[in-house]
This record gives sequence, C-alpha cells and structure tokens, in this order.
Amino acid sequence: MNRFILPLAATLALAACQTYKAQPYDYTAFKESNPKSILVLPPLNESPDVKATWGMLTATTFPLSEAGYYVFPVAVAAETFKQNGLTNAADIHDVKLNKLHEIFGNDAVLYVTVKDYGTRYQVIQSVTTVTAEAKLVDARTGKELWSGSARASDEAAKNNNNGILAALIGALIDQVAGTLGDKGYDMAQTAGIQLLSPVKTNGILYGPRSPHYQKEPGQQ
Repeated sequence: MNRFILPLAATLALAACQTYKAQPYDYTAFKESNPKSILVLPPLNESPDVKATWGMLTATTFPLSEAGYYVFPVAVAAETFKQNGLTNAADIHDVKLNKLHEIFGNDAVLYVTVKDYGTRYQVIQSVTTVTAEAKLVDARTGKELWSGSARASDEAAKNNNNGILAALIGALIDQVAGTLGDKGYDMAQTAGIQLLSPVKTNGILYGPRSPHYQKEPGQQ
C-alpha cells in the first residue's frame, strides 16, 4: 500500500509548490481602439471615508501620463462637470459616453471604484488601506478595453515587537493621526501606481507617448 501512497504524496507536494500564473490579458480590443487620450472620471466611493473620491482621483494622472497617455487635467474636468451641474461621482458616471466624447474629445474613459480607503484599528495596530478597481472604455464604441484592481496597505511595515501595551498605544495614535492627516491619500498614490502601471502583469498598455509603445505590460 505504501508504494502507492508515496508517489501520490510526492505528486501533491509538487503541485502545491507550483506558482500560480495569471492568465494573459486579452488586449485585442485595446489595440484596435489605440486610445491616445484618457478622461478619468471622479471615482465612485464604496468606502465610509468621504475623502476617498478625490484622494484616489489625484493618484491617477501621474501613472497614466508616465504610461504614455494624454490625461485630461483633473481640475479642468471637475470644473467642466460643475458648470454642467454635475458634482456627484455617481451622476458623472451615468453620463453617456457620446456626450463625454462630444465635450472633451477624449478617446477613452477610465472608470474607477474605491472599495476601501482609510485607517482602521486592528487589535494591536492601525492599518491604512486603499483598494480600487478600474476599467477603461472606448469613448466612441463603448467597448471595454481593460480592467484591473489594486490594493495598497502599510500593514507589513508596521509589524513590530515593541510589546502589547506599546503596540496598542501606538495603534490608537496612528488611527487618530491617520484620520486627521489622511494617510489614505498617501496610500492612494501607491495604489494608483499599482493599478495603472503598464509594468505589472496584465496592466494597462503603454500609450503612444511612451518609448515602449506597442509593447505589452512587463515587456521592456
């Protein structure tokens, strides 16, 4: 009986050691659309922190510009929406694509949803986390070109051995400081880069202003 068990155990152990590999993203629609300019809409906020929408919005321009796209300035877009009576992210997300294209002349629209944002008390430490999802849509055809998600947290950096009491006090201080100082804003910048960087596997494609244009994420 043992002669059957040992090979089976070895097979299971080998399978457990294999690293999971994500399926390659299908960029067919993205390449056909070939967007050059992107309009980022104010993110929908599903977190309890009211600062999440604008905190995450500010984190989108830099990585998209670095990826090689023209990104409509946040302030200009916000003022345009305001002049048209739109100040709520949900209402802005409901605007028809053809209307956005008519006003801005953009090639694509980036829709972002913030799932988590802010600092929370967790037993012996306070952790700041930002989680967001995004999808890029062709402004002319309505086709989804790309989608992705990212999570940024300072949890790992806060692991320490200072003792339970010190950790509890430190956690309370961190939570107050994190709430007042909006540590979520800083973490959102990290999440934005993780979400919209063409360097990561299955990330957004390089844009026409990048020297890596036409190369898929991860290729240099």
